[in-house]
Amino acid sequence: MADGAPGGPVLRLFVRLVRRPLLPAVRLWRRNIQLRVVAATLLMSLAVVLALGFVVIAQVSKGLLDAKEEAAQSQAAGGFAVAQEKANTPSAVDGPDATDNKVGRDASTWMNSLVKQLASGGQTAFEVVALGAGPDAGGAPGGPFVSGVKGARASGNVDPTASVPAALRRDVNHATGTFKTFSQIRYTAGSGDKAPEPALVVGKRLTDINGDPYDLYYLFPLTQEEESLNLIKVTIATAGVFVVVLLGAIAWLVVRQVVTPVRMAAGIAERLSAGRLQERMKVTGEDDIARLGEAFNKMAQNLQLKIQQLEDLSRMQRRFVSDVSHELRTPLTTVRMAADVIHDARVDFDPVTARSAELLAGQLDRFESLLADLLEISRFDAGAAALEAEPIDLRDVVRRVIDGAEPLAEHKGTRIRVLGDTQPVIAEADSRRVERVLRNLVVNAVEHGEGRDVVVRLASAGGAVAVAVRDYGVGLKPGEATRVFNRFWRADPARARTTGGTGLGLSIAVEDARLHGGWLQAWGEPGGGSQFRLTLPRTADEPLRGSPIPLEPEDSRSNRARIAAEAAGSKASRKASEGPGRGDRSPIPARSAMAGAMPVPADPTALPGSGARVVARPAEPDQGTDQAAAERSAAEQSAAAQEDGAGGR
Repeated sequence: MADGAPGGPVLRLFVRLVRRPLLPAVRLWRRNIQLRVVAATLLMSLAVVLALGFVVIAQVSKGLLDAKEEAAQSQAAGGFAVAQEKANTPSAVDGPDATDNKVGRDASTWMNSLVKQLASGGQTAFEVVALGAGPDAGGAPGGPFVSGVKGARASGNVDPTASVPAALRRDVNHATGTFKTFSQIRYTAGSGDKAPEPALVVGKRLTDINGDPYDLYYLFPLTQEEESLNLIKVTIATAGVFVVVLLGAIAWLVVRQVVTPVRMAAGIAERLSAGRLQERMKVTGEDDIARLGEAFNKMAQNLQLKIQQLEDLSRMQRRFVSDVSHELRTPLTTVRMAADVIHDARVDFDPVTARSAELLAGQLDRFESLLADLLEISRFDAGAAALEAEPIDLRDVVRRVIDGAEPLAEHKGTRIRVLGDTQPVIAEADSRRVERVLRNLVVNAVEHGEGRDVVVRLASAGGAVAVAVRDYGVGLKPGEATRVFNRFWRADPARARTTGGTGLGLSIAVEDARLHGGWLQAWGEPGGGSQFRLTLPRTADEPLRGSPIPLEPEDSRSNRARIAAEAAGSKASRKASEGPGRGDRSPIPARSAMAGAMPVPADPTALPGSGARVVARPAEPDQGTDQAAAERSAAEQSAAAQEDGAGGR
């Protein structure tokens, strides 16, 4: 896209430059309800004042013009009557020496006297214009020429031809009666450059002393009406501005009385949420706002009381747990010494007593672990847990954890595989706490893995490192991934703890992860196993923005179904591209060839999470096998299972 095109860089830069100075105003508009209410009140008031002003001005203008037209028509009718009467009795115009014979009379002189006499009675209230009739006087082209009065005569230095509209002259020439229109009075150059004035022009066809037709027009200036209308407009505009400003001020005062207590309540609520429980609203009066303030203060007081009670109760519980844990150490040490003596001498006991000695030693180990976990939980609850972060390689931590879990894995028949350990995975963390988290995850995976493989994956990207522990055992039901970190929670209460767990391991693990500023998350599906992912920031106090390992593994049911659908689509496209000449060839090789290429031993865990298909287990990868090779092997096994079809347990 070229620069300057719609949506191009120039347009985006222009929008950014325009929007940047508007952002503070937009933010203020969104956050200030008082501003929005006052602005809305001003806009609505302005709209009402404008509408009312237009209506009032229109009505006043119509009234003034109607009154002016009525008076002008009445006065013009009288003038027309006088002019016609003077034409019929020329002595009134020509003087006492005039004869009764009108033939040969000087019509021009008579017309000049007529216009002067008619205009003298106006006293600047109107002007009189007389125009000759015929084609030269605005008549229809080609019309008959009328002899008699020619030329134009006007009073008061009025330009007769420019002041009388041509349309009105045509109407007067072609019809009988009185006609009117609005126009402007224009003056000749000898009037001192007087400005044109709006006027009402009334005209009629008359006859002169010789019986020849002529047009007589009365021009009534509308200067006074225009001044009156302008005065009304100014008055309405001034009053409208005052009304809008007054309504805006009233709205501001009213909204301020309502918004101010709300702002106070919001500020006090923020301080309450920050822990300043002694904050209260100032209450004055007995109105609704005062009732709101009293209710808010009562609520804050009750919250403070309840929070104090809960804090006292929590403090007592933490102290009780800590005291009990410490107090039990002394008798537990004595019991441990006696139990060790009995356990060492069990060879001399009968089988039942010897077994009881072994059970006693095992339960004492679990009791000691439980006391240690309770002490650690009490430290987290009291906020006394300290983080001793230093740069560590998580591969070393994972190796120590796997070495410690190997005896349990051998007992369960589980193999622990490590992926992604070819490159260093360095992070600033507390080695002891990270090792405790991973030990809990690996031991739980071995215990719930149903004897299948456990995969430990390491990865680092950006500012984060992650360790994921994947098992293919019973998995987790919907909703259990969030409850699995609760204290003493068990997915199956009837399931025995064969490893002597206390039920606090994952609770402590998630607290250790939070202490690092990291995440400990779980995913699982029924019968498809589970995956626990520990994500830590590469540098201490650095916020996390993501994890280099997806929480849902690639070999989950949904991902396997997607891969199978993509494989089927690609196979269909390849088959279509081969053409009809090769349609007789089977894309599936002979089973004997497949059997020769695959290892002989079969393992039901080769398709993790399915359990419905028995395929051969691939050869065990070397220690240097990277993560990509393991993922390719799993993808090949999944594709082979989809081609062979679904089988029974």
